[in-house]
Amino acid sequence: MPSRTVKRRQGVLSALTGWGFVAPATVIILGLSIFPALWAFVLSFQSWDGFSEATWVGGQNYAALVGDADFWNAVSNTAGFTLLFVPSSVLLGLFLAVALNRRIRWMGFYRTAIFVPFVASAASTGILSTYLFSPQFGLVNNVLRVLHLPQQGWLDDPHQAMLVIAIMSLWGSAAFTTVIYLAALQDVPSDLIEAARIDGANRWQTFWRIVWPQLAPVTVFVVIWQTIEAIQLFDLVYTTTRGGPLDATKTIVYFLYDKAFHALQFGYGSAAAYVLFAVTLLITIGVVVFSRRRGSEAF
Repeated sequence: MPSRTVKRRQGVLSALTGWGFVAPATVIILGLSIFPALWAFVLSFQSWDGFSEATWVGGQNYAALVGDADFWNAVSNTAGFTLLFVPSSVLLGLFLAVALNRRIRWMGFYRTAIFVPFVASAASTGILSTYLFSPQFGLVNNVLRVLHLPQQGWLDDPHQAMLVIAIMSLWGSAAFTTVIYLAALQDVPSDLIEAARIDGANRWQTFWRIVWPQLAPVTVFVVIWQTIEAIQLFDLVYTTTRGGPLDATKTIVYFLYDKAFHALQFGYGSAAAYVLFAVTLLITIGVVVFSRRRGSEAF
């Protein structure tokens, strides 16, 4: 009995010691993520400008979103960006990973160079975007001028601004998909590839019949991740166009930021944020369920 009591006390002390180490991080996580999320959910049912007393309005904020043309314009812009960005980032990442999955000279340098844009800040990417695509002094228009080709409006053109945002986002995030695919390619059993080559399969047949099925679960993860990134686009828009020109690049996140921190409609902005959360959650669940039915689940 005494030995059991001692062991029990040691177990309790060990557990308390562990909780003591994780408690500060737990408090920080709860304070900076869980609590603000719950508060924003409550705010989505209120009308509050940050100064006066909040008033309960029920579901009026959500109902107002349905008839808000600015909100649907932001939804349309976000959907268009997602359709541009996600397939391009997946295909480019896969192409670069296949190209880098071999033994050639300076391979370490190439891999590092591709990954550098991913760790660059949004501010630096925005400054680079302005330097490249400014209609007045941008490098791209200067090259077009030298080639005697018509110059473009780029960031000042409502029909081209979102394309520029997609290109720069692709430049910054292709490294992520490349690294994920590169790690997956290195896990493909070499025996399968060698057996396919012995059977007479060419490179395309080997990739499509042997390698691609091994990459399907990773592709599901990459598609979900990149879709979430696309839906949450904000920083690059903020540092380049601020939602312009003519709201052509105003995304859902920039819309709720504008409503909450410019118009001081914190309840309305919180409602838009939770609509965004619900849509993201539904898309993620849908892709996961579909992939599991196809036998290529990643989770």
